[in-house]
Amino acid sequence: MSTTLPRRRSRVSLSRRVEPYAYVAPTSALLIVLMLVPIVMVIGYSFLDNVILNKNPEVVGFDNYVEVLTDGVFHTAIANTFIFVTASVVAHLVIGLAFAMMLNSTLLGPRIISLFRGLFILPWLFTAAIVAVLWRMLLNPNGVANYLLAAVGITTGDTEWLADPALALGSVTFINIWSGYPFFMISLLAGLQGIPADLNEAARVDGAGPLQRFWNVTVPQLKPIIISMALLDFIWTSQQFALIWMTTGGGPIIATEVLSTYTYKLAFAKYEFALASTSAVLVLLLSMVLAIFYVRHQRARD
Repeated sequence: MSTTLPRRRSRVSLSRRVEPYAYVAPTSALLIVLMLVPIVMVIGYSFLDNVILNKNPEVVGFDNYVEVLTDGVFHTAIANTFIFVTASVVAHLVIGLAFAMMLNSTLLGPRIISLFRGLFILPWLFTAAIVAVLWRMLLNPNGVANYLLAAVGITTGDTEWLADPALALGSVTFINIWSGYPFFMISLLAGLQGIPADLNEAARVDGAGPLQRFWNVTVPQLKPIIISMALLDFIWTSQQFALIWMTTGGGPIIATEVLSTYTYKLAFAKYEFALASTSAVLVLLLSMVLAIFYVRHQRARD
């Protein structure tokens, strides 16, 4: 009897320790099958040649990395990605903060704020396919954008916004800014509404003007949210594919080629799956660096 009780207690304690792992086991198994295994396979393919289509792949070591890193198109894709991501993140932050402060203002009535809130969040409700089709129609040489710009004398009315190499990257970046700023706006609006009114009131009593209150009260209170949103947006925008592919396809020529379209073309246009895997691994490393900064920021914030 004396030995049976400790055994039961040990079994109960063991089951309690194992029980949480049993709950997460299905999700963990799914993540391993759908994420970990493909990542390991792609990393393995990056060190091989004649993969997928050939049953006897050849080990080439780091030759694929040398070939990709010395490819001029890859350099162009990196430059375009940097311009596309940096401009998008900065514009998302500026526009999102401006609209969030407007919606948080007490100068506008509740009905007007509700109307603007619905209008400003509208681009976020569209999928990438709808956004791409919509802006391809608007930016068509015979579209609404050229008509309105020609009416006010800004252009001649026949500008090829998505087909001109000098304008295509800027046009795609503008589309991405338009479709992505609502996420920043909503997050920053929540942050603004969480700032205690006593802080602004105390600053006002001390004689601080609107600009001083913005820099010394609003921005410091929003700093954790701004940094978190900026890092997340860097990660998401650097992997943007659908919008660019359905508007320009990386063209004209390689004017809007980014890392995602470059990798896709290697795999499904040139059937260079080993080089595509190498490019994907390089993108993964870039994303991991950004993810590490994000995790470190979250830990410091906590």
